[in-house]
Amino acid sequence: MPRLTAAEHPNILIDDVTDWLMGEALGHADIRALVAGTATRVDAAGIPLQRFHISFNILHPLYDSMSLTWRRGEKVEDNKFERTMDAGDPEWRQSPLNHMIERRLPSLRRRLAGPAAIFDFPILEELRAAGGTDYFAFHVPFGGAEFDGLVGSWVTDRKRGFFDADLRALTRIQRRLAVACRMTIRGQVAENVVTTYLGRSAGQRVLAGQIRRGEGETIPAVIWYSDLRGSTAMAERLDREAYTEVLNCYFECVGGAILEAGGEIVDFIGDAVLAIFPIDGEAARRNEACSRALSAAQDAQRRLDVTNADRATRRMPQLSYGLALHVGDVMFGNIGTPQRLSFSVIGPSVNQVARLEALTKEVGRPIVASRAFTDSCPGNWDSLGKHKVQGIAEPIEVFAPKRAAANDAQHRPEGKRSRIPMAKAQ
Repeated sequence: MPRLTAAEHPNILIDDVTDWLMGEALGHADIRALVAGTATRVDAAGIPLQRFHISFNILHPLYDSMSLTWRRGEKVEDNKFERTMDAGDPEWRQSPLNHMIERRLPSLRRRLAGPAAIFDFPILEELRAAGGTDYFAFHVPFGGAEFDGLVGSWVTDRKRGFFDADLRALTRIQRRLAVACRMTIRGQVAENVVTTYLGRSAGQRVLAGQIRRGEGETIPAVIWYSDLRGSTAMAERLDREAYTEVLNCYFECVGGAILEAGGEIVDFIGDAVLAIFPIDGEAARRNEACSRALSAAQDAQRRLDVTNADRATRRMPQLSYGLALHVGDVMFGNIGTPQRLSFSVIGPSVNQVARLEALTKEVGRPIVASRAFTDSCPGNWDSLGKHKVQGIAEPIEVFAPKRAAANDAQHRPEGKRSRIPMAKAQ
């Protein structure tokens, strides 16, 4: 049976595609599935596609934009472009999509075969070499920022290229595609924002509707509290830009180690980091969470050592920190005013770990832990004796990871002015 074209079925098959797109816009579409579904349905509707491509801006701390490309018989290829990439990249500057955005053109067509072929953009030569015969690009603004919208292109390898009826059908489809993409992108933006500012677990809870004050649950968790040493002096000595670089460098070392070990960063409090490693109730999970937290602490120190080695070559201040680890129940949920909430952890265990971290200055050890933590994380621990902690009636026993005797002297308290020395450059 011969292949039908959009011209022979101008309403039925194309209407099926547009109806499907509207259904996806009302649901929770995945952007890759949206691209693949659109291209395969258009191809099946009688408009033979060799390639389909879309690009759009995204709101993400690491990436500026994203593109997806479908090719017949292949999986959808997606690419994210980092914010640090040069906006004047020649490949993008010389692309037909950028040409349309700068000139506010809704569409652009170029024949890739025959006497009417035009190759005024480098990508067109590549598409012809791959077997393309006709290229039809589109730009659909979203009505927001100057470059907020969807750009894309269709390529066919049919010998005669696109028919006029094909172009009319594609124009109908791409506007509905833009609606579906905009809804999907907005959903992804919301997820990126809450994940960036709240963390993955807290962000998912908020997106699921947990947004009223007092909503939350009490969970067992390993609690991490760490604080940058010497930050006050650096803040007074350095300008804003230099001090911000110090904080970000420290947070990247510590926070990166936490996230890689499966922890959840709850908050950055000035130059301190509050994080949790949730426990799934079982004793084995408790031990495993403690082990991951201790591993993250050791990894954070390794990262700081590498960072300090680089900073030493540039005669920049060395970085060090104090860290306390504890295990207990915390309330994980919303606190604040009805109009302005913070998704955080609260409870006696959180207060205790903050007080415990302050002891790192007194005992001269960068990492300390409570008895509750060490009982669930067997290993080589030094008992540093019992210490009075503000807010707790009875003195508590404090532990620190055991280390070589040569290193002990470096961290031994020096009278009343005990401190943790800066990490050595290696």
